[in-house]
Amino acid sequence: MDDAREFRVAAEDLILVVDLDRTLIRTDMLFETFWSAISRRWLNLFPAISALSQGRAALKQQLDALGPVDPASLPYNEDVIAYVEDWRRRGGRTALVSASDRRVVERIAAHLGLFDEVYGSDGQENLKGDRKAQRLIELYGPGRFAYVGDSEADVAVWNVAAKAITVNVPASLADRVESGNAQVEHLGSADQGYGVAAMKALRPHQWLKNALIFLPLLAAHQFDLWTFGQAALAFISYSLIASSVYLFNDLLDLASDRAHPRKCKRPFASGRLPLSWGTVMTPALMAAGFGIAAVLGPAFLAVMGFYFAMTTAYSLVLKRKLVVDVCTLAGLYTLRIIAGGVATGIPLSVWLLAFSVFFFFSLAAVKRQAELVSGAAEGKDQAHGRGYRTTDTPIVANMAVSSGYISVLVMALYLNTDAVRKLYSETAPLWGICLVLLFWISRTVMITHRGWMQDDPVVFAAKDRVSLVCVLLIFVLAMVGAVL
Repeated sequence: MDDAREFRVAAEDLILVVDLDRTLIRTDMLFETFWSAISRRWLNLFPAISALSQGRAALKQQLDALGPVDPASLPYNEDVIAYVEDWRRRGGRTALVSASDRRVVERIAAHLGLFDEVYGSDGQENLKGDRKAQRLIELYGPGRFAYVGDSEADVAVWNVAAKAITVNVPASLADRVESGNAQVEHLGSADQGYGVAAMKALRPHQWLKNALIFLPLLAAHQFDLWTFGQAALAFISYSLIASSVYLFNDLLDLASDRAHPRKCKRPFASGRLPLSWGTVMTPALMAAGFGIAAVLGPAFLAVMGFYFAMTTAYSLVLKRKLVVDVCTLAGLYTLRIIAGGVATGIPLSVWLLAFSVFFFFSLAAVKRQAELVSGAAEGKDQAHGRGYRTTDTPIVANMAVSSGYISVLVMALYLNTDAVRKLYSETAPLWGICLVLLFWISRTVMITHRGWMQDDPVVFAAKDRVSLVCVLLIFVLAMVGAVL
């Protein structure tokens, strides 16, 4: 009898049992429903905590009620789906059996249409590990099923299965499975990219924004080592807390990110990084950031507390509010400059703050304009998770242009003050900075209008050659004015 014949007999005699979390899907439904519930209403945290006191099965059932997830939006494992489809083509029966809540499992099975039977936790019994192995023996008998799983919890099931199929397991776990089952097949390999994915989730490129902390130091021409050291500590603190906020925002935005053509590739949205990692990393980074902030004194700690409160409010509520979101983003940029002044003890000029508010309002409006242009190109009427419609694009673009030009006007007025004459030997070269900013703002809005902007103008500027040349010109002009 040839190999194909042997497989057909096995498929006809055995039922293929497939696990759900991190197996059929590249994520975990416990964390998916938790973050979905929190994103809908942050007060859902309290009934979730109450349900946890009744056990994990009750928690899963409550979270599904509070934050149901659309099965179509989930990141599926294509290798596992192909394996199930092949099993069915050869005449085999299939079952989806998971520790996730039964209603969740049933919705996913109905969406895929690949399973003959479906079982899950029921609010009382958590169908995992030994309990799952016992249930499968009751349903099919020992050695009468093949099992597809991914974790240590599945060892008990693999040991009583006729065939063990592993998904992306490390070598140590693969050895344990092979020692407990004579028929083993491995799909994929252990995920080696968690560290890389975790670093990407932190968005270190976004730390470029935190360089604004050094702006008060530069504007006041105060370059002593102590001042620079204070600013550097503030930069580290701000970056750690900002990364914790980015993680928090990504966990809340899973649904909208997966609906976005580019954001769907982010580590959490794509399933390349487990949501459990984000759930742990978020408070850990926050604690480290606030620990450093405390070293810089109570005033800086208060600024960081306000930053965290505002970013949390933005993630939960404000980003969905029309225009309020843009104002909040502009304020958060300006807060970085305030943080730099507080950390170093350098008084902040009202001119600098005014320029910052208008300039960063412009950048925030460009960011929304980019999302609307991208949405219009895809035929969408409204930006996902935002308060804007694609028909608002011209108004948002006008907001970006007008606010940007006003920021240049503020700078022009500032150049005529006595404070500038004290800091610069010659103010004429500084007027060139105004021209460079007018060019850059106009070009940025035009690029966004044509759909070439990648959502965040700061990140775009860091990669765009013309923008980098503009930054260099501004630096040279400022140096010329100081040295002449």
